[in-house]
Amino acid sequence: MDVESRLDLIKQVGEEIVTEEDLKTLFETKQHPIAYDGFEPSAVAHIAQGILRAINVNKMLKAGCKFKIYAADWHAWTNLKFGGDLHKIQVAGDYLIEVWKASGMDVDKVKFIRASDVVDSQEYWKKVMKIAQNVTVKRAIRCGQIMGRKEDEVLQASQIIYPCMQCADIFEFEADITQLGMDQKKCNILAREVGEKVGFWKPVVVSHHMLMGLGEPPKGEKSVDRAIEMKMSKSNPASAIFMTDSEEDIKKKISKAYCPAKQVDENPMMEYSKYLIFEMFDVMEISRPEKFGGDLLFENYEKLAKVYSEGKLHPMDLKNSVAENINMMLEPVREKLRKSKNAQKLKEELDSYKEEAEKQNTQ
Repeated sequence: MDVESRLDLIKQVGEEIVTEEDLKTLFETKQHPIAYDGFEPSAVAHIAQGILRAINVNKMLKAGCKFKIYAADWHAWTNLKFGGDLHKIQVAGDYLIEVWKASGMDVDKVKFIRASDVVDSQEYWKKVMKIAQNVTVKRAIRCGQIMGRKEDEVLQASQIIYPCMQCADIFEFEADITQLGMDQKKCNILAREVGEKVGFWKPVVVSHHMLMGLGEPPKGEKSVDRAIEMKMSKSNPASAIFMTDSEEDIKKKISKAYCPAKQVDENPMMEYSKYLIFEMFDVMEISRPEKFGGDLLFENYEKLAKVYSEGKLHPMDLKNSVAENINMMLEPVREKLRKSKNAQKLKEELDSYKEEAEKQNTQ
């Protein structure tokens, strides 16, 4: 595959690339650059972490990248997830890896890494210290966005060191490309600014789109901060579709989803069609009675967007098709997780943590 074809694939993944010129130079000088992404483990993974992540990783692999995916359990520990219980976080991290393996990702070409396997290295902490010596506390706080924290939020000292750890991860993994969501951009840009100062390099930042949640987006001008507010989040379960949701769960959630007639932009149903359905399937079928115009078949997103914007497709018909297609994506995932003894064991343990937390909340 020539350089331009490889660049085209990465551009399909990156909503923003810093910089395209650096990326082109990277492909001209390195046949198999290393890219990475990481997530804090939690009890469940939604479709943006699972299906969308698999789509993007597979494109990066096709472009010739080597990919490393990071279950950032120590980062979640510094961020006080699971009440700061590292063992619980590690169980969640192991389950997250099982979900990724079941999600359609070309896992034979992906290296999965746990922070727990990295932090024993003195060389890693030397990297963290080098970064920390070149980052002000104020700048670290501004990077709190990567943890889902706001600048005016009171942080623990452990959370201040988090951005320095995330920057160090890039250089620990020898990553040429950071391929994370737009919400992680501040830390990735920090790595570009600091890397060369401390004897490393300037990674290319490929920031992918953050999939919307099911609810109505907040008012305001388009911005990264607003996009973060709109994104699918585990903290709002009713607005997220999880990788283990049943067919009934999916239909119920999507039936209540925000989907204004004729509106294409900032419509979660259109987003899922664009970023998931047309990426996974050759066509998107809309089933409806003859009295309402009969079935429709779309070969690409542009045709769907045109018909919907003209009011020729009812929101409920769109919702029904989106629910059906997402369920088709998730059924193989659910089946693989059901058949995996390790995944089942981890899930049962995670469920016990949830039950324990619910009991404590009711006491």
